Amino acid sequence: MADPLYFFDKNHPNFDFSNFSLHGFELDGVYWPTVEHYFQAQKFPGSSQFESIRRASTPEEAKQLGQSRDHPLRPDWNQVKDQVMKRALQAKFSDPTLRNLLLGTGERPLVENAPDDPYWGCGPDGQGKNRSGSLLMEVREELRHSTSTGD
Repeated sequence: MADPLYFFDKNHPNFDFSNFSLHGFELDGVYWPTVEHYFQAQKFPGSSQFESIRRASTPEEAKQLGQSRDHPLRPDWNQVKDQVMKRALQAKFSDPTLRNLLLGTGERPLVENAPDDPYWGCGPDGQGKNRSGSLLMEVREELRHSTSTGD
């Protein structure tokens, strides 16, 4: 098996795979500065919090606003959060440069080395769910398939 490619820290060469990397995209007719902005805003559709998050000056601010519980989360959030993340990753990696970067990882496992996040990252003991890495690998496979079939 190929060595894992770890990403997380903005001072690391693989930071482009992070949801905090400054690679904007358009989705649902709106421009999003980062995946983190899109993901956090989707917790509050149709609310003022949605737009506050979209306009946040940094992904860190977007995350902080998204983690606030001053506004109610959409009731189906736990059921849709992975789909929301995947849509954002698909949009981000539709950029030709980023698509080639992702495809260039070959078969390497992609691991978000987030020590404080056992759901999206590998967690403090490396045994987390790594959903960010898993979804990136799903997007990579979809891109590989669409590239090989000419879709």
